[in-house]
Amino acid sequence: MNFSEKAVIFLATGCYAGKIPVAPGTFGSAAGIPLCYFLSTVEFRYSILIILVLIALSILIAHRAQRFFEKNDPRDIVIDEISGIVVTMFGLPFDVYHLVLGFLLFRIMDIFKPYPIRLIDQRVSGGKGIVFDDVMAGVYANAATRVLYHFLT
Repeated sequence: MNFSEKAVIFLATGCYAGKIPVAPGTFGSAAGIPLCYFLSTVEFRYSILIILVLIALSILIAHRAQRFFEKNDPRDIVIDEISGIVVTMFGLPFDVYHLVLGFLLFRIMDIFKPYPIRLIDQRVSGGKGIVFDDVMAGVYANAATRVLYHFLT
């Protein structure tokens, strides 16, 4: 395996968080928390740009990594969870309440895949399929976090 392939695997697995044998998606989501913090300090318009670039790169990296793992949407690839948690926390205050609520809601949305997330997961292939369902779960979790936080406080 050459350096380029090793770099793709390193990024796709969220700095090897995806290699943890139990709950790799949860550990992959946790690996995205420092990026969520960073984005909370960046001006809103730049945050949008960074997230769009992250999603595009995640698609490319996931697509390439999928070929190395030789199976469709392998558990080791968690760059999609990193994109998803970043979308979840987008525009929310970076505090313990929003972070815990957003994290839990994102994991619930990612695991149970409410409509149309499951459709995306089943019908879209390659890097797009790996990433888009998690991005959509992040959109749902972001909205749910806003609503629940409003009613809980």
